Amino acid sequence: MKAVWLSQGKAAFRPDAPEPPFREGLAMKVLLAGVCGTDLQLVRGYAGFEGILGHEFVAQLEDQGEVAELPRPASGLSWKRRRVVGEINVPCQDCPQPSPDCARHCPSRTVTGIRGRGGAFAERLRLPACNLHPVDDRLSDEAAVFCEPLAAALQVQETGCISAHESVLVVGAGRLGQLIARVLLDSGCRLQVSAKHASQALLLSRHGIQPLAPEAVPGRSYEVAVEATGSPEGLAAALHAVKPRGRVILKSTYAQVSGGAGAGPAAAIDFSRIVVDEIQLLGSRCGPFAAALRLLESGRIDPRDLIDEVFPLEEAQEALRKAAQAGVLKVLLRP
Repeated sequence: MKAVWLSQGKAAFRPDAPEPPFREGLAMKVLLAGVCGTDLQLVRGYAGFEGILGHEFVAQLEDQGEVAELPRPASGLSWKRRRVVGEINVPCQDCPQPSPDCARHCPSRTVTGIRGRGGAFAERLRLPACNLHPVDDRLSDEAAVFCEPLAAALQVQETGCISAHESVLVVGAGRLGQLIARVLLDSGCRLQVSAKHASQALLLSRHGIQPLAPEAVPGRSYEVAVEATGSPEGLAAALHAVKPRGRVILKSTYAQVSGGAGAGPAAAIDFSRIVVDEIQLLGSRCGPFAAALRLLESGRIDPRDLIDEVFPLEEAQEALRKAAQAGVLKVLLRP
């Protein structure tokens, strides 16, 4: 099948990539896939992944024989030929005492397009039925493909327990930063966003969100800073912004953090500031798909204005180059 294959730091289109193994779940045809900052970091060496990239997608279930055996989804819709989005973490199934977070943190889990499992930059994909969420017929593919990053944006609120009275700075106004800002705006907090590029600032302003140039961000002024730059320098900027006893919520993954393996720049961290000012560092990763779908289906968040360009799968290298350009927001692939 056609797919985008990552090997030895090079992502290239392959017309002859292997089909996903039957044991990996239900077969589906990928309709759209989104290029994420994590995909770009994987190309730079993050996590040492080799195989088919891509973890943001909307797809259509293919195998009607398998689908017929599934229980009816909670929405009451039929699974037959249903469009779906999928959670990316697949646990090992062998944990003796699985917890509610087992899928996300199982030490032996596979992760779609990131760890031990082929991804969505391909014609077809397989995932277990328990990972799938049906998409309402009224929701466009272009909106549904944002479910995974929107769920990750929603997780910021759950991780940081941000309240309406708090001052919050989102550091970074790229793909994920824009979604985080829209989610936090709905919480009623006092929100500002550090935006490098005029196009990003304009988009924030259109949604009633106050942008700030990075050099204009005041130091030690926010209860919470959310780091969503996708670069090691973002952590230093977030630490600069928070008050003593503030919280820094980290969303970025890097090809290398100080002391870690892999290629790329290291993040310089002022540990003395963290200790002396009693700053909390909180990691935040995947989030609630069902809640993200509800926001998309209700129209309360419409992310389609974040799409910069859609490429065919055969032009994946150009799509990755485009996504890596400064100021570019969402790039999609259409298999």
